[in-house]
Amino acid sequence: MKKINRSIILMTILLSLALVSCKTKAPEMSQVDSQVGVSEVTLDTSSQANQVNIIYFNDFHGNVAEDVSEWGKNIGMAKMIGYANNAKETLPNTFVISGGDNYQGTAISNLTYGAPVSAMFKSLEVPYCAVGNHEFDWGVKHLVTWQEDGGFTFLAANIVDKATGEPIPYVKPYGFVNIGKYKIAFIGLAHPDTATLVDAKNVANITFTEPVAAAQKWVNYLKSGKAPEGTPDAIIALTHIDSYQDYDTMAITGNAVKLTTVDGLDAILSAHSHSTVSGVVNGMPIIQAYKYGRSLGKMTLNFNDDGSLANIKTEVDPVFEIKSNIIPDAKGAADLAMYEEQTNSITKEFLGTATADFTHDRSSNNVSKLGYWFTKLLVDRFGTQVAIFNGGSLRRTLSAGTITMGDAYEIMPFDGYPITLKLPGKDLKAAIDHGIENSEITDGEFYGVKVVYDPSKEFEHRIVSITLNDGTPIVDDQLYTVTISDFMFTGGDKYDFSNATDVVETYVDIRSIIVDEIKAKGTITPMDVDNITTVK
Repeated sequence: MKKINRSIILMTILLSLALVSCKTKAPEMSQVDSQVGVSEVTLDTSSQANQVNIIYFNDFHGNVAEDVSEWGKNIGMAKMIGYANNAKETLPNTFVISGGDNYQGTAISNLTYGAPVSAMFKSLEVPYCAVGNHEFDWGVKHLVTWQEDGGFTFLAANIVDKATGEPIPYVKPYGFVNIGKYKIAFIGLAHPDTATLVDAKNVANITFTEPVAAAQKWVNYLKSGKAPEGTPDAIIALTHIDSYQDYDTMAITGNAVKLTTVDGLDAILSAHSHSTVSGVVNGMPIIQAYKYGRSLGKMTLNFNDDGSLANIKTEVDPVFEIKSNIIPDAKGAADLAMYEEQTNSITKEFLGTATADFTHDRSSNNVSKLGYWFTKLLVDRFGTQVAIFNGGSLRRTLSAGTITMGDAYEIMPFDGYPITLKLPGKDLKAAIDHGIENSEITDGEFYGVKVVYDPSKEFEHRIVSITLNDGTPIVDDQLYTVTISDFMFTGGDKYDFSNATDVVETYVDIRSIIVDEIKAKGTITPMDVDNITTVK
């Protein structure tokens, strides 16, 4: 029999007993000191319990609609709000906070620039959110709008103005939550690689500094008592920084673990890697709550009678397992219905049919069936010898059956366009090698060359042989025509095309290439991936 998390059983009972959603007043925002760039939220609670409970979600990626298919795991915004309301009703001193990457990823969110996600944030009464790399996909202006519409504040102590070196005005380095008897401080931290994870032009005027140093600076400031909000009872890093947990050993790794060296920090909220993480590293609790709202984290801060922090407990509830028992919030459901009505004419458009799954599992190694098909489309469309595409820009499998415009947006949520260029063989090989079993990004997709590699070799030195499709070996100093994306050309995912010549920016909407092909063919069938193998 499958082992069930005790907290799931408790929450299931509580949810089934609840008849109505809990109603709470909106947070009251204090005056913001624009010079220091701080903010403070006082939540409406009279609880005097020696405990604070934080409900945590990360990497929601616009999944506001519940997935009601047979194996669907996304609980959607209405049930997210319903779950949170019941948690607030049953657990003392409870609030919801987020680790970023919430807006981009689905057609309904992309077409409205995240409006339903902001509505969800407002209903959840989220005081603070970390700044994810995908928050920059549509430029910085939306960060301002989302905070205004969602009633929250973005936190990131390591995002500074490139010209002045000072914090940027629309993101605060830290914030306080006053709840019950306690002051909980959060220091925001963006991923240090954000500049290479987004379109370079969208972050041209800002710098992402080293997180550990930034965290230590602001922990020292808060501990010194200099903050106008007072001295916090606990300090938590609210980050969009990756972590991973081994299923067998439960060992936790990743960039977020580096923050355990910050003196005076009490706990870490992690994100970005879409992983389930709950445990302690170097005496410091750390948590990450998977993705898409399928799981929700709970961090419980227990205090002694004298107000000192006794301990912090963490757990991750796979709420998708009990989503049929969660009572959806009526307003959340109504908000979703309104945005669905606005976008249905686009998202429900029929494009064609897939005879089988075009698989794309971002945790798997090397070229996927979807990536193989798409990069072949690029070669055919632009007449180049080779196409290379970063695997992270394809977000999920194109499933067998009916294909809609909504599917196209979920498969390719990013705007952008292909670029054609000529590349020396040495650089072509290096670009392909960069995408082979890359632990930092989704593995690269390509078509037009056949590769044999040795997985035991050092990263970026794994290719044993590389030829064109016809078997002609790639020559280091010979030029080859290649299609890539504008994101990759500007250093996205740390690809390097600095030696390219004859660069042509096509300005063809990259999603339209998928849409046009499906419409033209009507029915599409995946091909076997035959262009990358390991040494025998």
